[in-house]
Amino acid sequence: MWREPRPQPELLTSFGCGTPAEKKIYKYKKVLSNPSRWEVVLKEIRTLVDMALTSPLQDDSINQAPLEIVSKLLSENTNLTTQEHENIIVAIAPLLENNHPPPDLCEFFCKHCRERPRSMVVIEVFTPVVQRILKHNMDFGKCPRLRLFTQEYILALNELNAGMEVVKKFIQSMHGPTGHCPHPRVLPNLVAVCLAAIYSCYEEFINSRDNSPSLKEIRNGCQQPCDRKPTLPLRLLHPSPDLVSQEATLSEARLKSVVVASSEIHVEVEHASTAKPALTASAGNDSEPNLIDCLMVSPACSTMSIELGPQADRTLGCYVEILKLLSDYDDWRPSLASLLQPIPFPKEALAHEKFTKELKYVIQRFAEDPRQEVHSCLLSVRAGKDGWFQLYSPGGVACDDDGELFASMVHILMGSCYKTKKFLLSLAENKLGPCMLLALRGNQTMVEILCLMLEYNIIDNNDTQLQIISTLESTGVGKRMYEQLCDRQRELKELQRKGGPTRLTLPSKSTDADLARLLSSGSFGNLENLSLAFTNVTSACAEHLIKLPSLKQLNLWSTQFGDAGLRLLSEHLTMLQVLNLCETPVTDAGLLALSSMKSLCSLNMNSTKLSADTYEDLKAKLPNLKEVDVRYTEAW
Repeated sequence: MWREPRPQPELLTSFGCGTPAEKKIYKYKKVLSNPSRWEVVLKEIRTLVDMALTSPLQDDSINQAPLEIVSKLLSENTNLTTQEHENIIVAIAPLLENNHPPPDLCEFFCKHCRERPRSMVVIEVFTPVVQRILKHNMDFGKCPRLRLFTQEYILALNELNAGMEVVKKFIQSMHGPTGHCPHPRVLPNLVAVCLAAIYSCYEEFINSRDNSPSLKEIRNGCQQPCDRKPTLPLRLLHPSPDLVSQEATLSEARLKSVVVASSEIHVEVEHASTAKPALTASAGNDSEPNLIDCLMVSPACSTMSIELGPQADRTLGCYVEILKLLSDYDDWRPSLASLLQPIPFPKEALAHEKFTKELKYVIQRFAEDPRQEVHSCLLSVRAGKDGWFQLYSPGGVACDDDGELFASMVHILMGSCYKTKKFLLSLAENKLGPCMLLALRGNQTMVEILCLMLEYNIIDNNDTQLQIISTLESTGVGKRMYEQLCDRQRELKELQRKGGPTRLTLPSKSTDADLARLLSSGSFGNLENLSLAFTNVTSACAEHLIKLPSLKQLNLWSTQFGDAGLRLLSEHLTMLQVLNLCETPVTDAGLLALSSMKSLCSLNMNSTKLSADTYEDLKAKLPNLKEVDVRYTEAW
C-alpha cells in the first residue's frame, strides 16, 4: 500500500504537520528564538531535552534538533554569564551521551575549555563526550571542530592541579585495564589530535616562511636568509682567465651541493674542501687532488631558530607527553610506529630542539622493541625520504647525544633481518662518518659494523678502507675484532702493509682526542689531504698535525683552531699548499705566521678577523699564492 512520505522537520513551517515530537521541537524552536528571561529559557531547554529523550521516535532529527537549537541560541546571545553557560551545558548533557555536538556547539565547548579549564563541567560533562568521539570511527577531516574540541578538552585537563597525571589517567581510561585496548579507533584518533595540536604550535612559523628551508637545508645549516653581502668571485692575486673560469664552475657546483646535497641524509656534511672519498674505485682515484679542493666558496649561515610563546610551549609539552604515554603501551606501539613512520611533523618542529629532545623517548621505545614491525619503522618509508633513523643519527637535525641513540638503532636493526649487504651499503654511503666516529670511541656495535663492511667488501676505495682499518686499531675492542677478521681474510693485512691513506676526512663532531687516537693507530706517512671541517678540534691538535710529513692540503673550516695552532703549523708544515681557515677564530697574530709557508698556493680566510694590513703583508710574502678568499673580513 502506498503511503504519503512524512514531511521533514524543516518543512513543518510550510505544512504545519509532522510527528508530535517534531511539532514540539518546532514549537520550542520558536519559543527559544526570542528569549526573554534566561531562567525561563533554561527551563524550556530542559523540557526540550526531556521530550527528545522520551520520544518514542528516536532518529537523528529528534536527537540532533535540540542540540542545533541550543547551538543557534548560544551563537546569537554572546553576552551570557559563565554560570548561564554552565547551566545550559548541564541541561543538554543527557543528549550528548549518544550524539556528537554540532560544529557551532563545539566552538562553544572549546571556548569554555579555554576560559574555564577548572570548571567541573569539563570533567563531568565533557569527559564522556570526548571518550565517545575517540572510540568511534571518526573522520576528523570532515569534522575538524570535533578534533579541536578534543584538543581543547585535553589542554583543559592539563591545566588542573597535577594536570599531566590527570591526562595520563584519561589516556589509561581510553586504553582500558587489559593488556589490549578493546577500541581500535582510539589510538589513530588520539594521534590525529596530537599531530594537529603540535602543528598548531608552529603554525605562525609555517605561515611566515614562504621560503622556509627544507629539512635537508636545515641539516646543512645554510639556507636561512643571510645578512651578509652577496657572494662574489674569489679575489685572485695573479688572475688567469682559465683559473677564473674554473673558479666560477666550482663555485656554482659547491653552492648547489650545499643546497641540494643528495637524496639521502649525509651525516658528514660535505660543505668541505676535500672531495669525499668514493666508495668505489675510479680511474682518477689515485691522482693528486685539485689544489682548490680545500678552498671553500660559501660561508655557512645560521640554522633556523624556533622559540615558541608560553601557550604554544605548554601545548607542545602536553601533546608530546601524550605521544610518550602512547608509546608505553605494548599493544599500541606497532600501530603508533607505523603512524609516525612517514614523519608527519612540520620541518619547523623537527628543527626545534625542545621538540626533538622530548620526542626522542618515543623513538627510543621503538628502537628497544624487539618486534620487527616496530623497529623497522625507524627506517624511511621509501628511498630518498628521511626516517627517524636519519634524523637521530649524528649530524641529523635531531641528534643531541653524539650518536648514542643511533648506535642502539643500528644494533637492533642489525640484530634482526637487516644484517645484509644492502643495509651495510646504505650505512657506508650515508652514515660512514658517524660509524667511524663511534667506533673510534669504542662503541662495539660500530666496530662490528666496520668489520662487516670490510668482510663483505662494501668499501672498494683503498683510502677509505685504510681509514677504517686505522679506526679499528685505535681501540682495544676494535683491534681484537679486526685481528679476528684478518685471520679470515689475509688480504686485509696485505692492504695495510702497502702504507696509509693519502686522503682522510674526520666525521663532524670529532674532537682533539678522536684525532689523536686515530693518528696514533697506524701509518699516515702518505697522508696528503686532511679534512677536519665541522669537527670540534682546537689548536691542541696541531702537535699531531705537524707529524704528517706529506701533508699538502688541510681543511679547518668551522673548527675552533686558533692562533696558537697556526703558529705551530707554520713552523713545521712548510710544504703545505692548500689551507682553509674559513670561520675559525684566527686573528692577525696567527695569520701573520703564515708568511713563512712559501709553498701556499690557496688560502681561505673567509669570515675570520683578518685585517687589511695583514692581507697586504701576506700577498707580498707568499709568492706562490694564486687564490685567496677574504670575504666577510676587513680586507674584503
